[in-house]
Amino acid sequence: MAKKLIEVKNVVKSFGNQVVLKGISLDIYENEFVTLLGPSGCGKTTLLRVIAGFLDADEGHVMMDGEDIAKVPAYKRECNTVFQHYALFPHLDVYDNIAFGLKIKKMPKDIIRQKVMRMISLVGLEGYEHRDVKAMSGGQQQRVAIARALVNEPKVLLLDESLSALDKNLRKEMQIELKEIQREVGITFIFVTHDQEEALTMSDKIVIMKDGNIEQIGSPTDVYNTPVNEYCARFIGDSNIIDGIMKHDNLVSFDDADYVCQDYGFSENEAVDIVIRPEDIDIVPRNQGLLNGEVKSVLFKGVHYEIIAETSSGTSKTVTMHVIAEHDVVNEEAHEKISATSFAMDLEDVPNLSKDEVVARANAQAWNDDEEDVSIPNVEFDVEPKVGKYDCTFSTAAGTSITVTINVVEPKTVDDKENEESIQAFDFYRTVDDIKESIALDTDLIRWADAYAWSMEDDSRVEIWDVKYDFDDENISEGDYRITFSTQGRELKLETTDKHEVGERVGLKWNPEDIHVMRKMG
Repeated sequence: MAKKLIEVKNVVKSFGNQVVLKGISLDIYENEFVTLLGPSGCGKTTLLRVIAGFLDADEGHVMMDGEDIAKVPAYKRECNTVFQHYALFPHLDVYDNIAFGLKIKKMPKDIIRQKVMRMISLVGLEGYEHRDVKAMSGGQQQRVAIARALVNEPKVLLLDESLSALDKNLRKEMQIELKEIQREVGITFIFVTHDQEEALTMSDKIVIMKDGNIEQIGSPTDVYNTPVNEYCARFIGDSNIIDGIMKHDNLVSFDDADYVCQDYGFSENEAVDIVIRPEDIDIVPRNQGLLNGEVKSVLFKGVHYEIIAETSSGTSKTVTMHVIAEHDVVNEEAHEKISATSFAMDLEDVPNLSKDEVVARANAQAWNDDEEDVSIPNVEFDVEPKVGKYDCTFSTAAGTSITVTINVVEPKTVDDKENEESIQAFDFYRTVDDIKESIALDTDLIRWADAYAWSMEDDSRVEIWDVKYDFDDENISEGDYRITFSTQGRELKLETTDKHEVGERVGLKWNPEDIHVMRKMG
């Protein structure tokens, strides 16, 4: 069994009032490639610097080989660091950069040369011994930085986002080379990154961090196939995260259907999160899978197609749009015209109704013969907090006026318990020109109908995802039109090498081992 090399015990670190590390504990073993993975601000670089000795922990201990190294300065610790921007000495060539630490230790020249040339061979820079480091590529500079760190034969090599400055192809190449170097020199590497691909490619162990805490520790296979919560599932790879109910061991339910899984140890009927990876979902003929869906989008990714399939509809509400002809009021004496449209509004909004809002809802406008806008300073209405129809008059300073109707109605919501969503919208009036001149019609229809959706769970806003209608906006005429507003339904992302068309109705299938159940966060 591998020997425990570094023990981080309950380490706390703050900067001012911000606690960056919140009692971190972590064991790292000899010859292990460990990756600290997480978004910016999660504490991974701070943890690396505490291990290196560049920062002191406020609480807790860092042990190496069983000894507390809190009082050991950074330069005396058996750790060397490769920084994000390498920090090479620009006035020294490749050989002297690598030899710098050995010269400080006053080693014999022949020993220095043996060690330096071995490192140059290890990182593949033979023939570059006297090259100016400023004239080298990013990948070559990184190799020099790694060689300079390794030549001192540390027990641990710390790498702080050291691949982030490289282009994509070189980055992939260096991922493989770094792992090979680690295997050859046989020491522990601790690597900091926010890139999940780097972590999966190189690591023996991945430590996923969030807000100064460790969320999960495991091998790349473990953290990918069995994430402990939604955060880890989303951070490592693409995921379909679904709210479900764990009915009992090996049986989970979502969207009113039960699915066999391999998970157990949950309470009966416990609310859970379910993760299904896109590559684990197969497309089969309709009615031959575990559920049916409709292809909503197809994106070619080179090796495969990324497909979004909708498996259940969202919450929807249908209203009537009354399209009327233009009815501008003309004031020939003042050389002005004015227009406005009747509108419906929610009874609950009446107490907060203002003149500005009335102007906006009625789309009230006035203009002169030169098509210049004219102000509408007078807005007269007396709307009571009860259902009914009320007059509203708009007037310019010259007396040009128009009267429309404000129709106060009871809010009629559609409550969808399955999706845990509610939606409301109102019948509304618009002119033919309003429709034809709209630049973003779907957005305008949502605004005109005052369409709004929210979560029944926490009252947070839910986006109106789809607006359906069957008229041609460029050739619309007077009349009544049905408009349906919908939230986003259940959508699953999947990957396949087979081509499918948008609108195709398909079946979706996966195996019990492809579905993973997680406890809810918090």
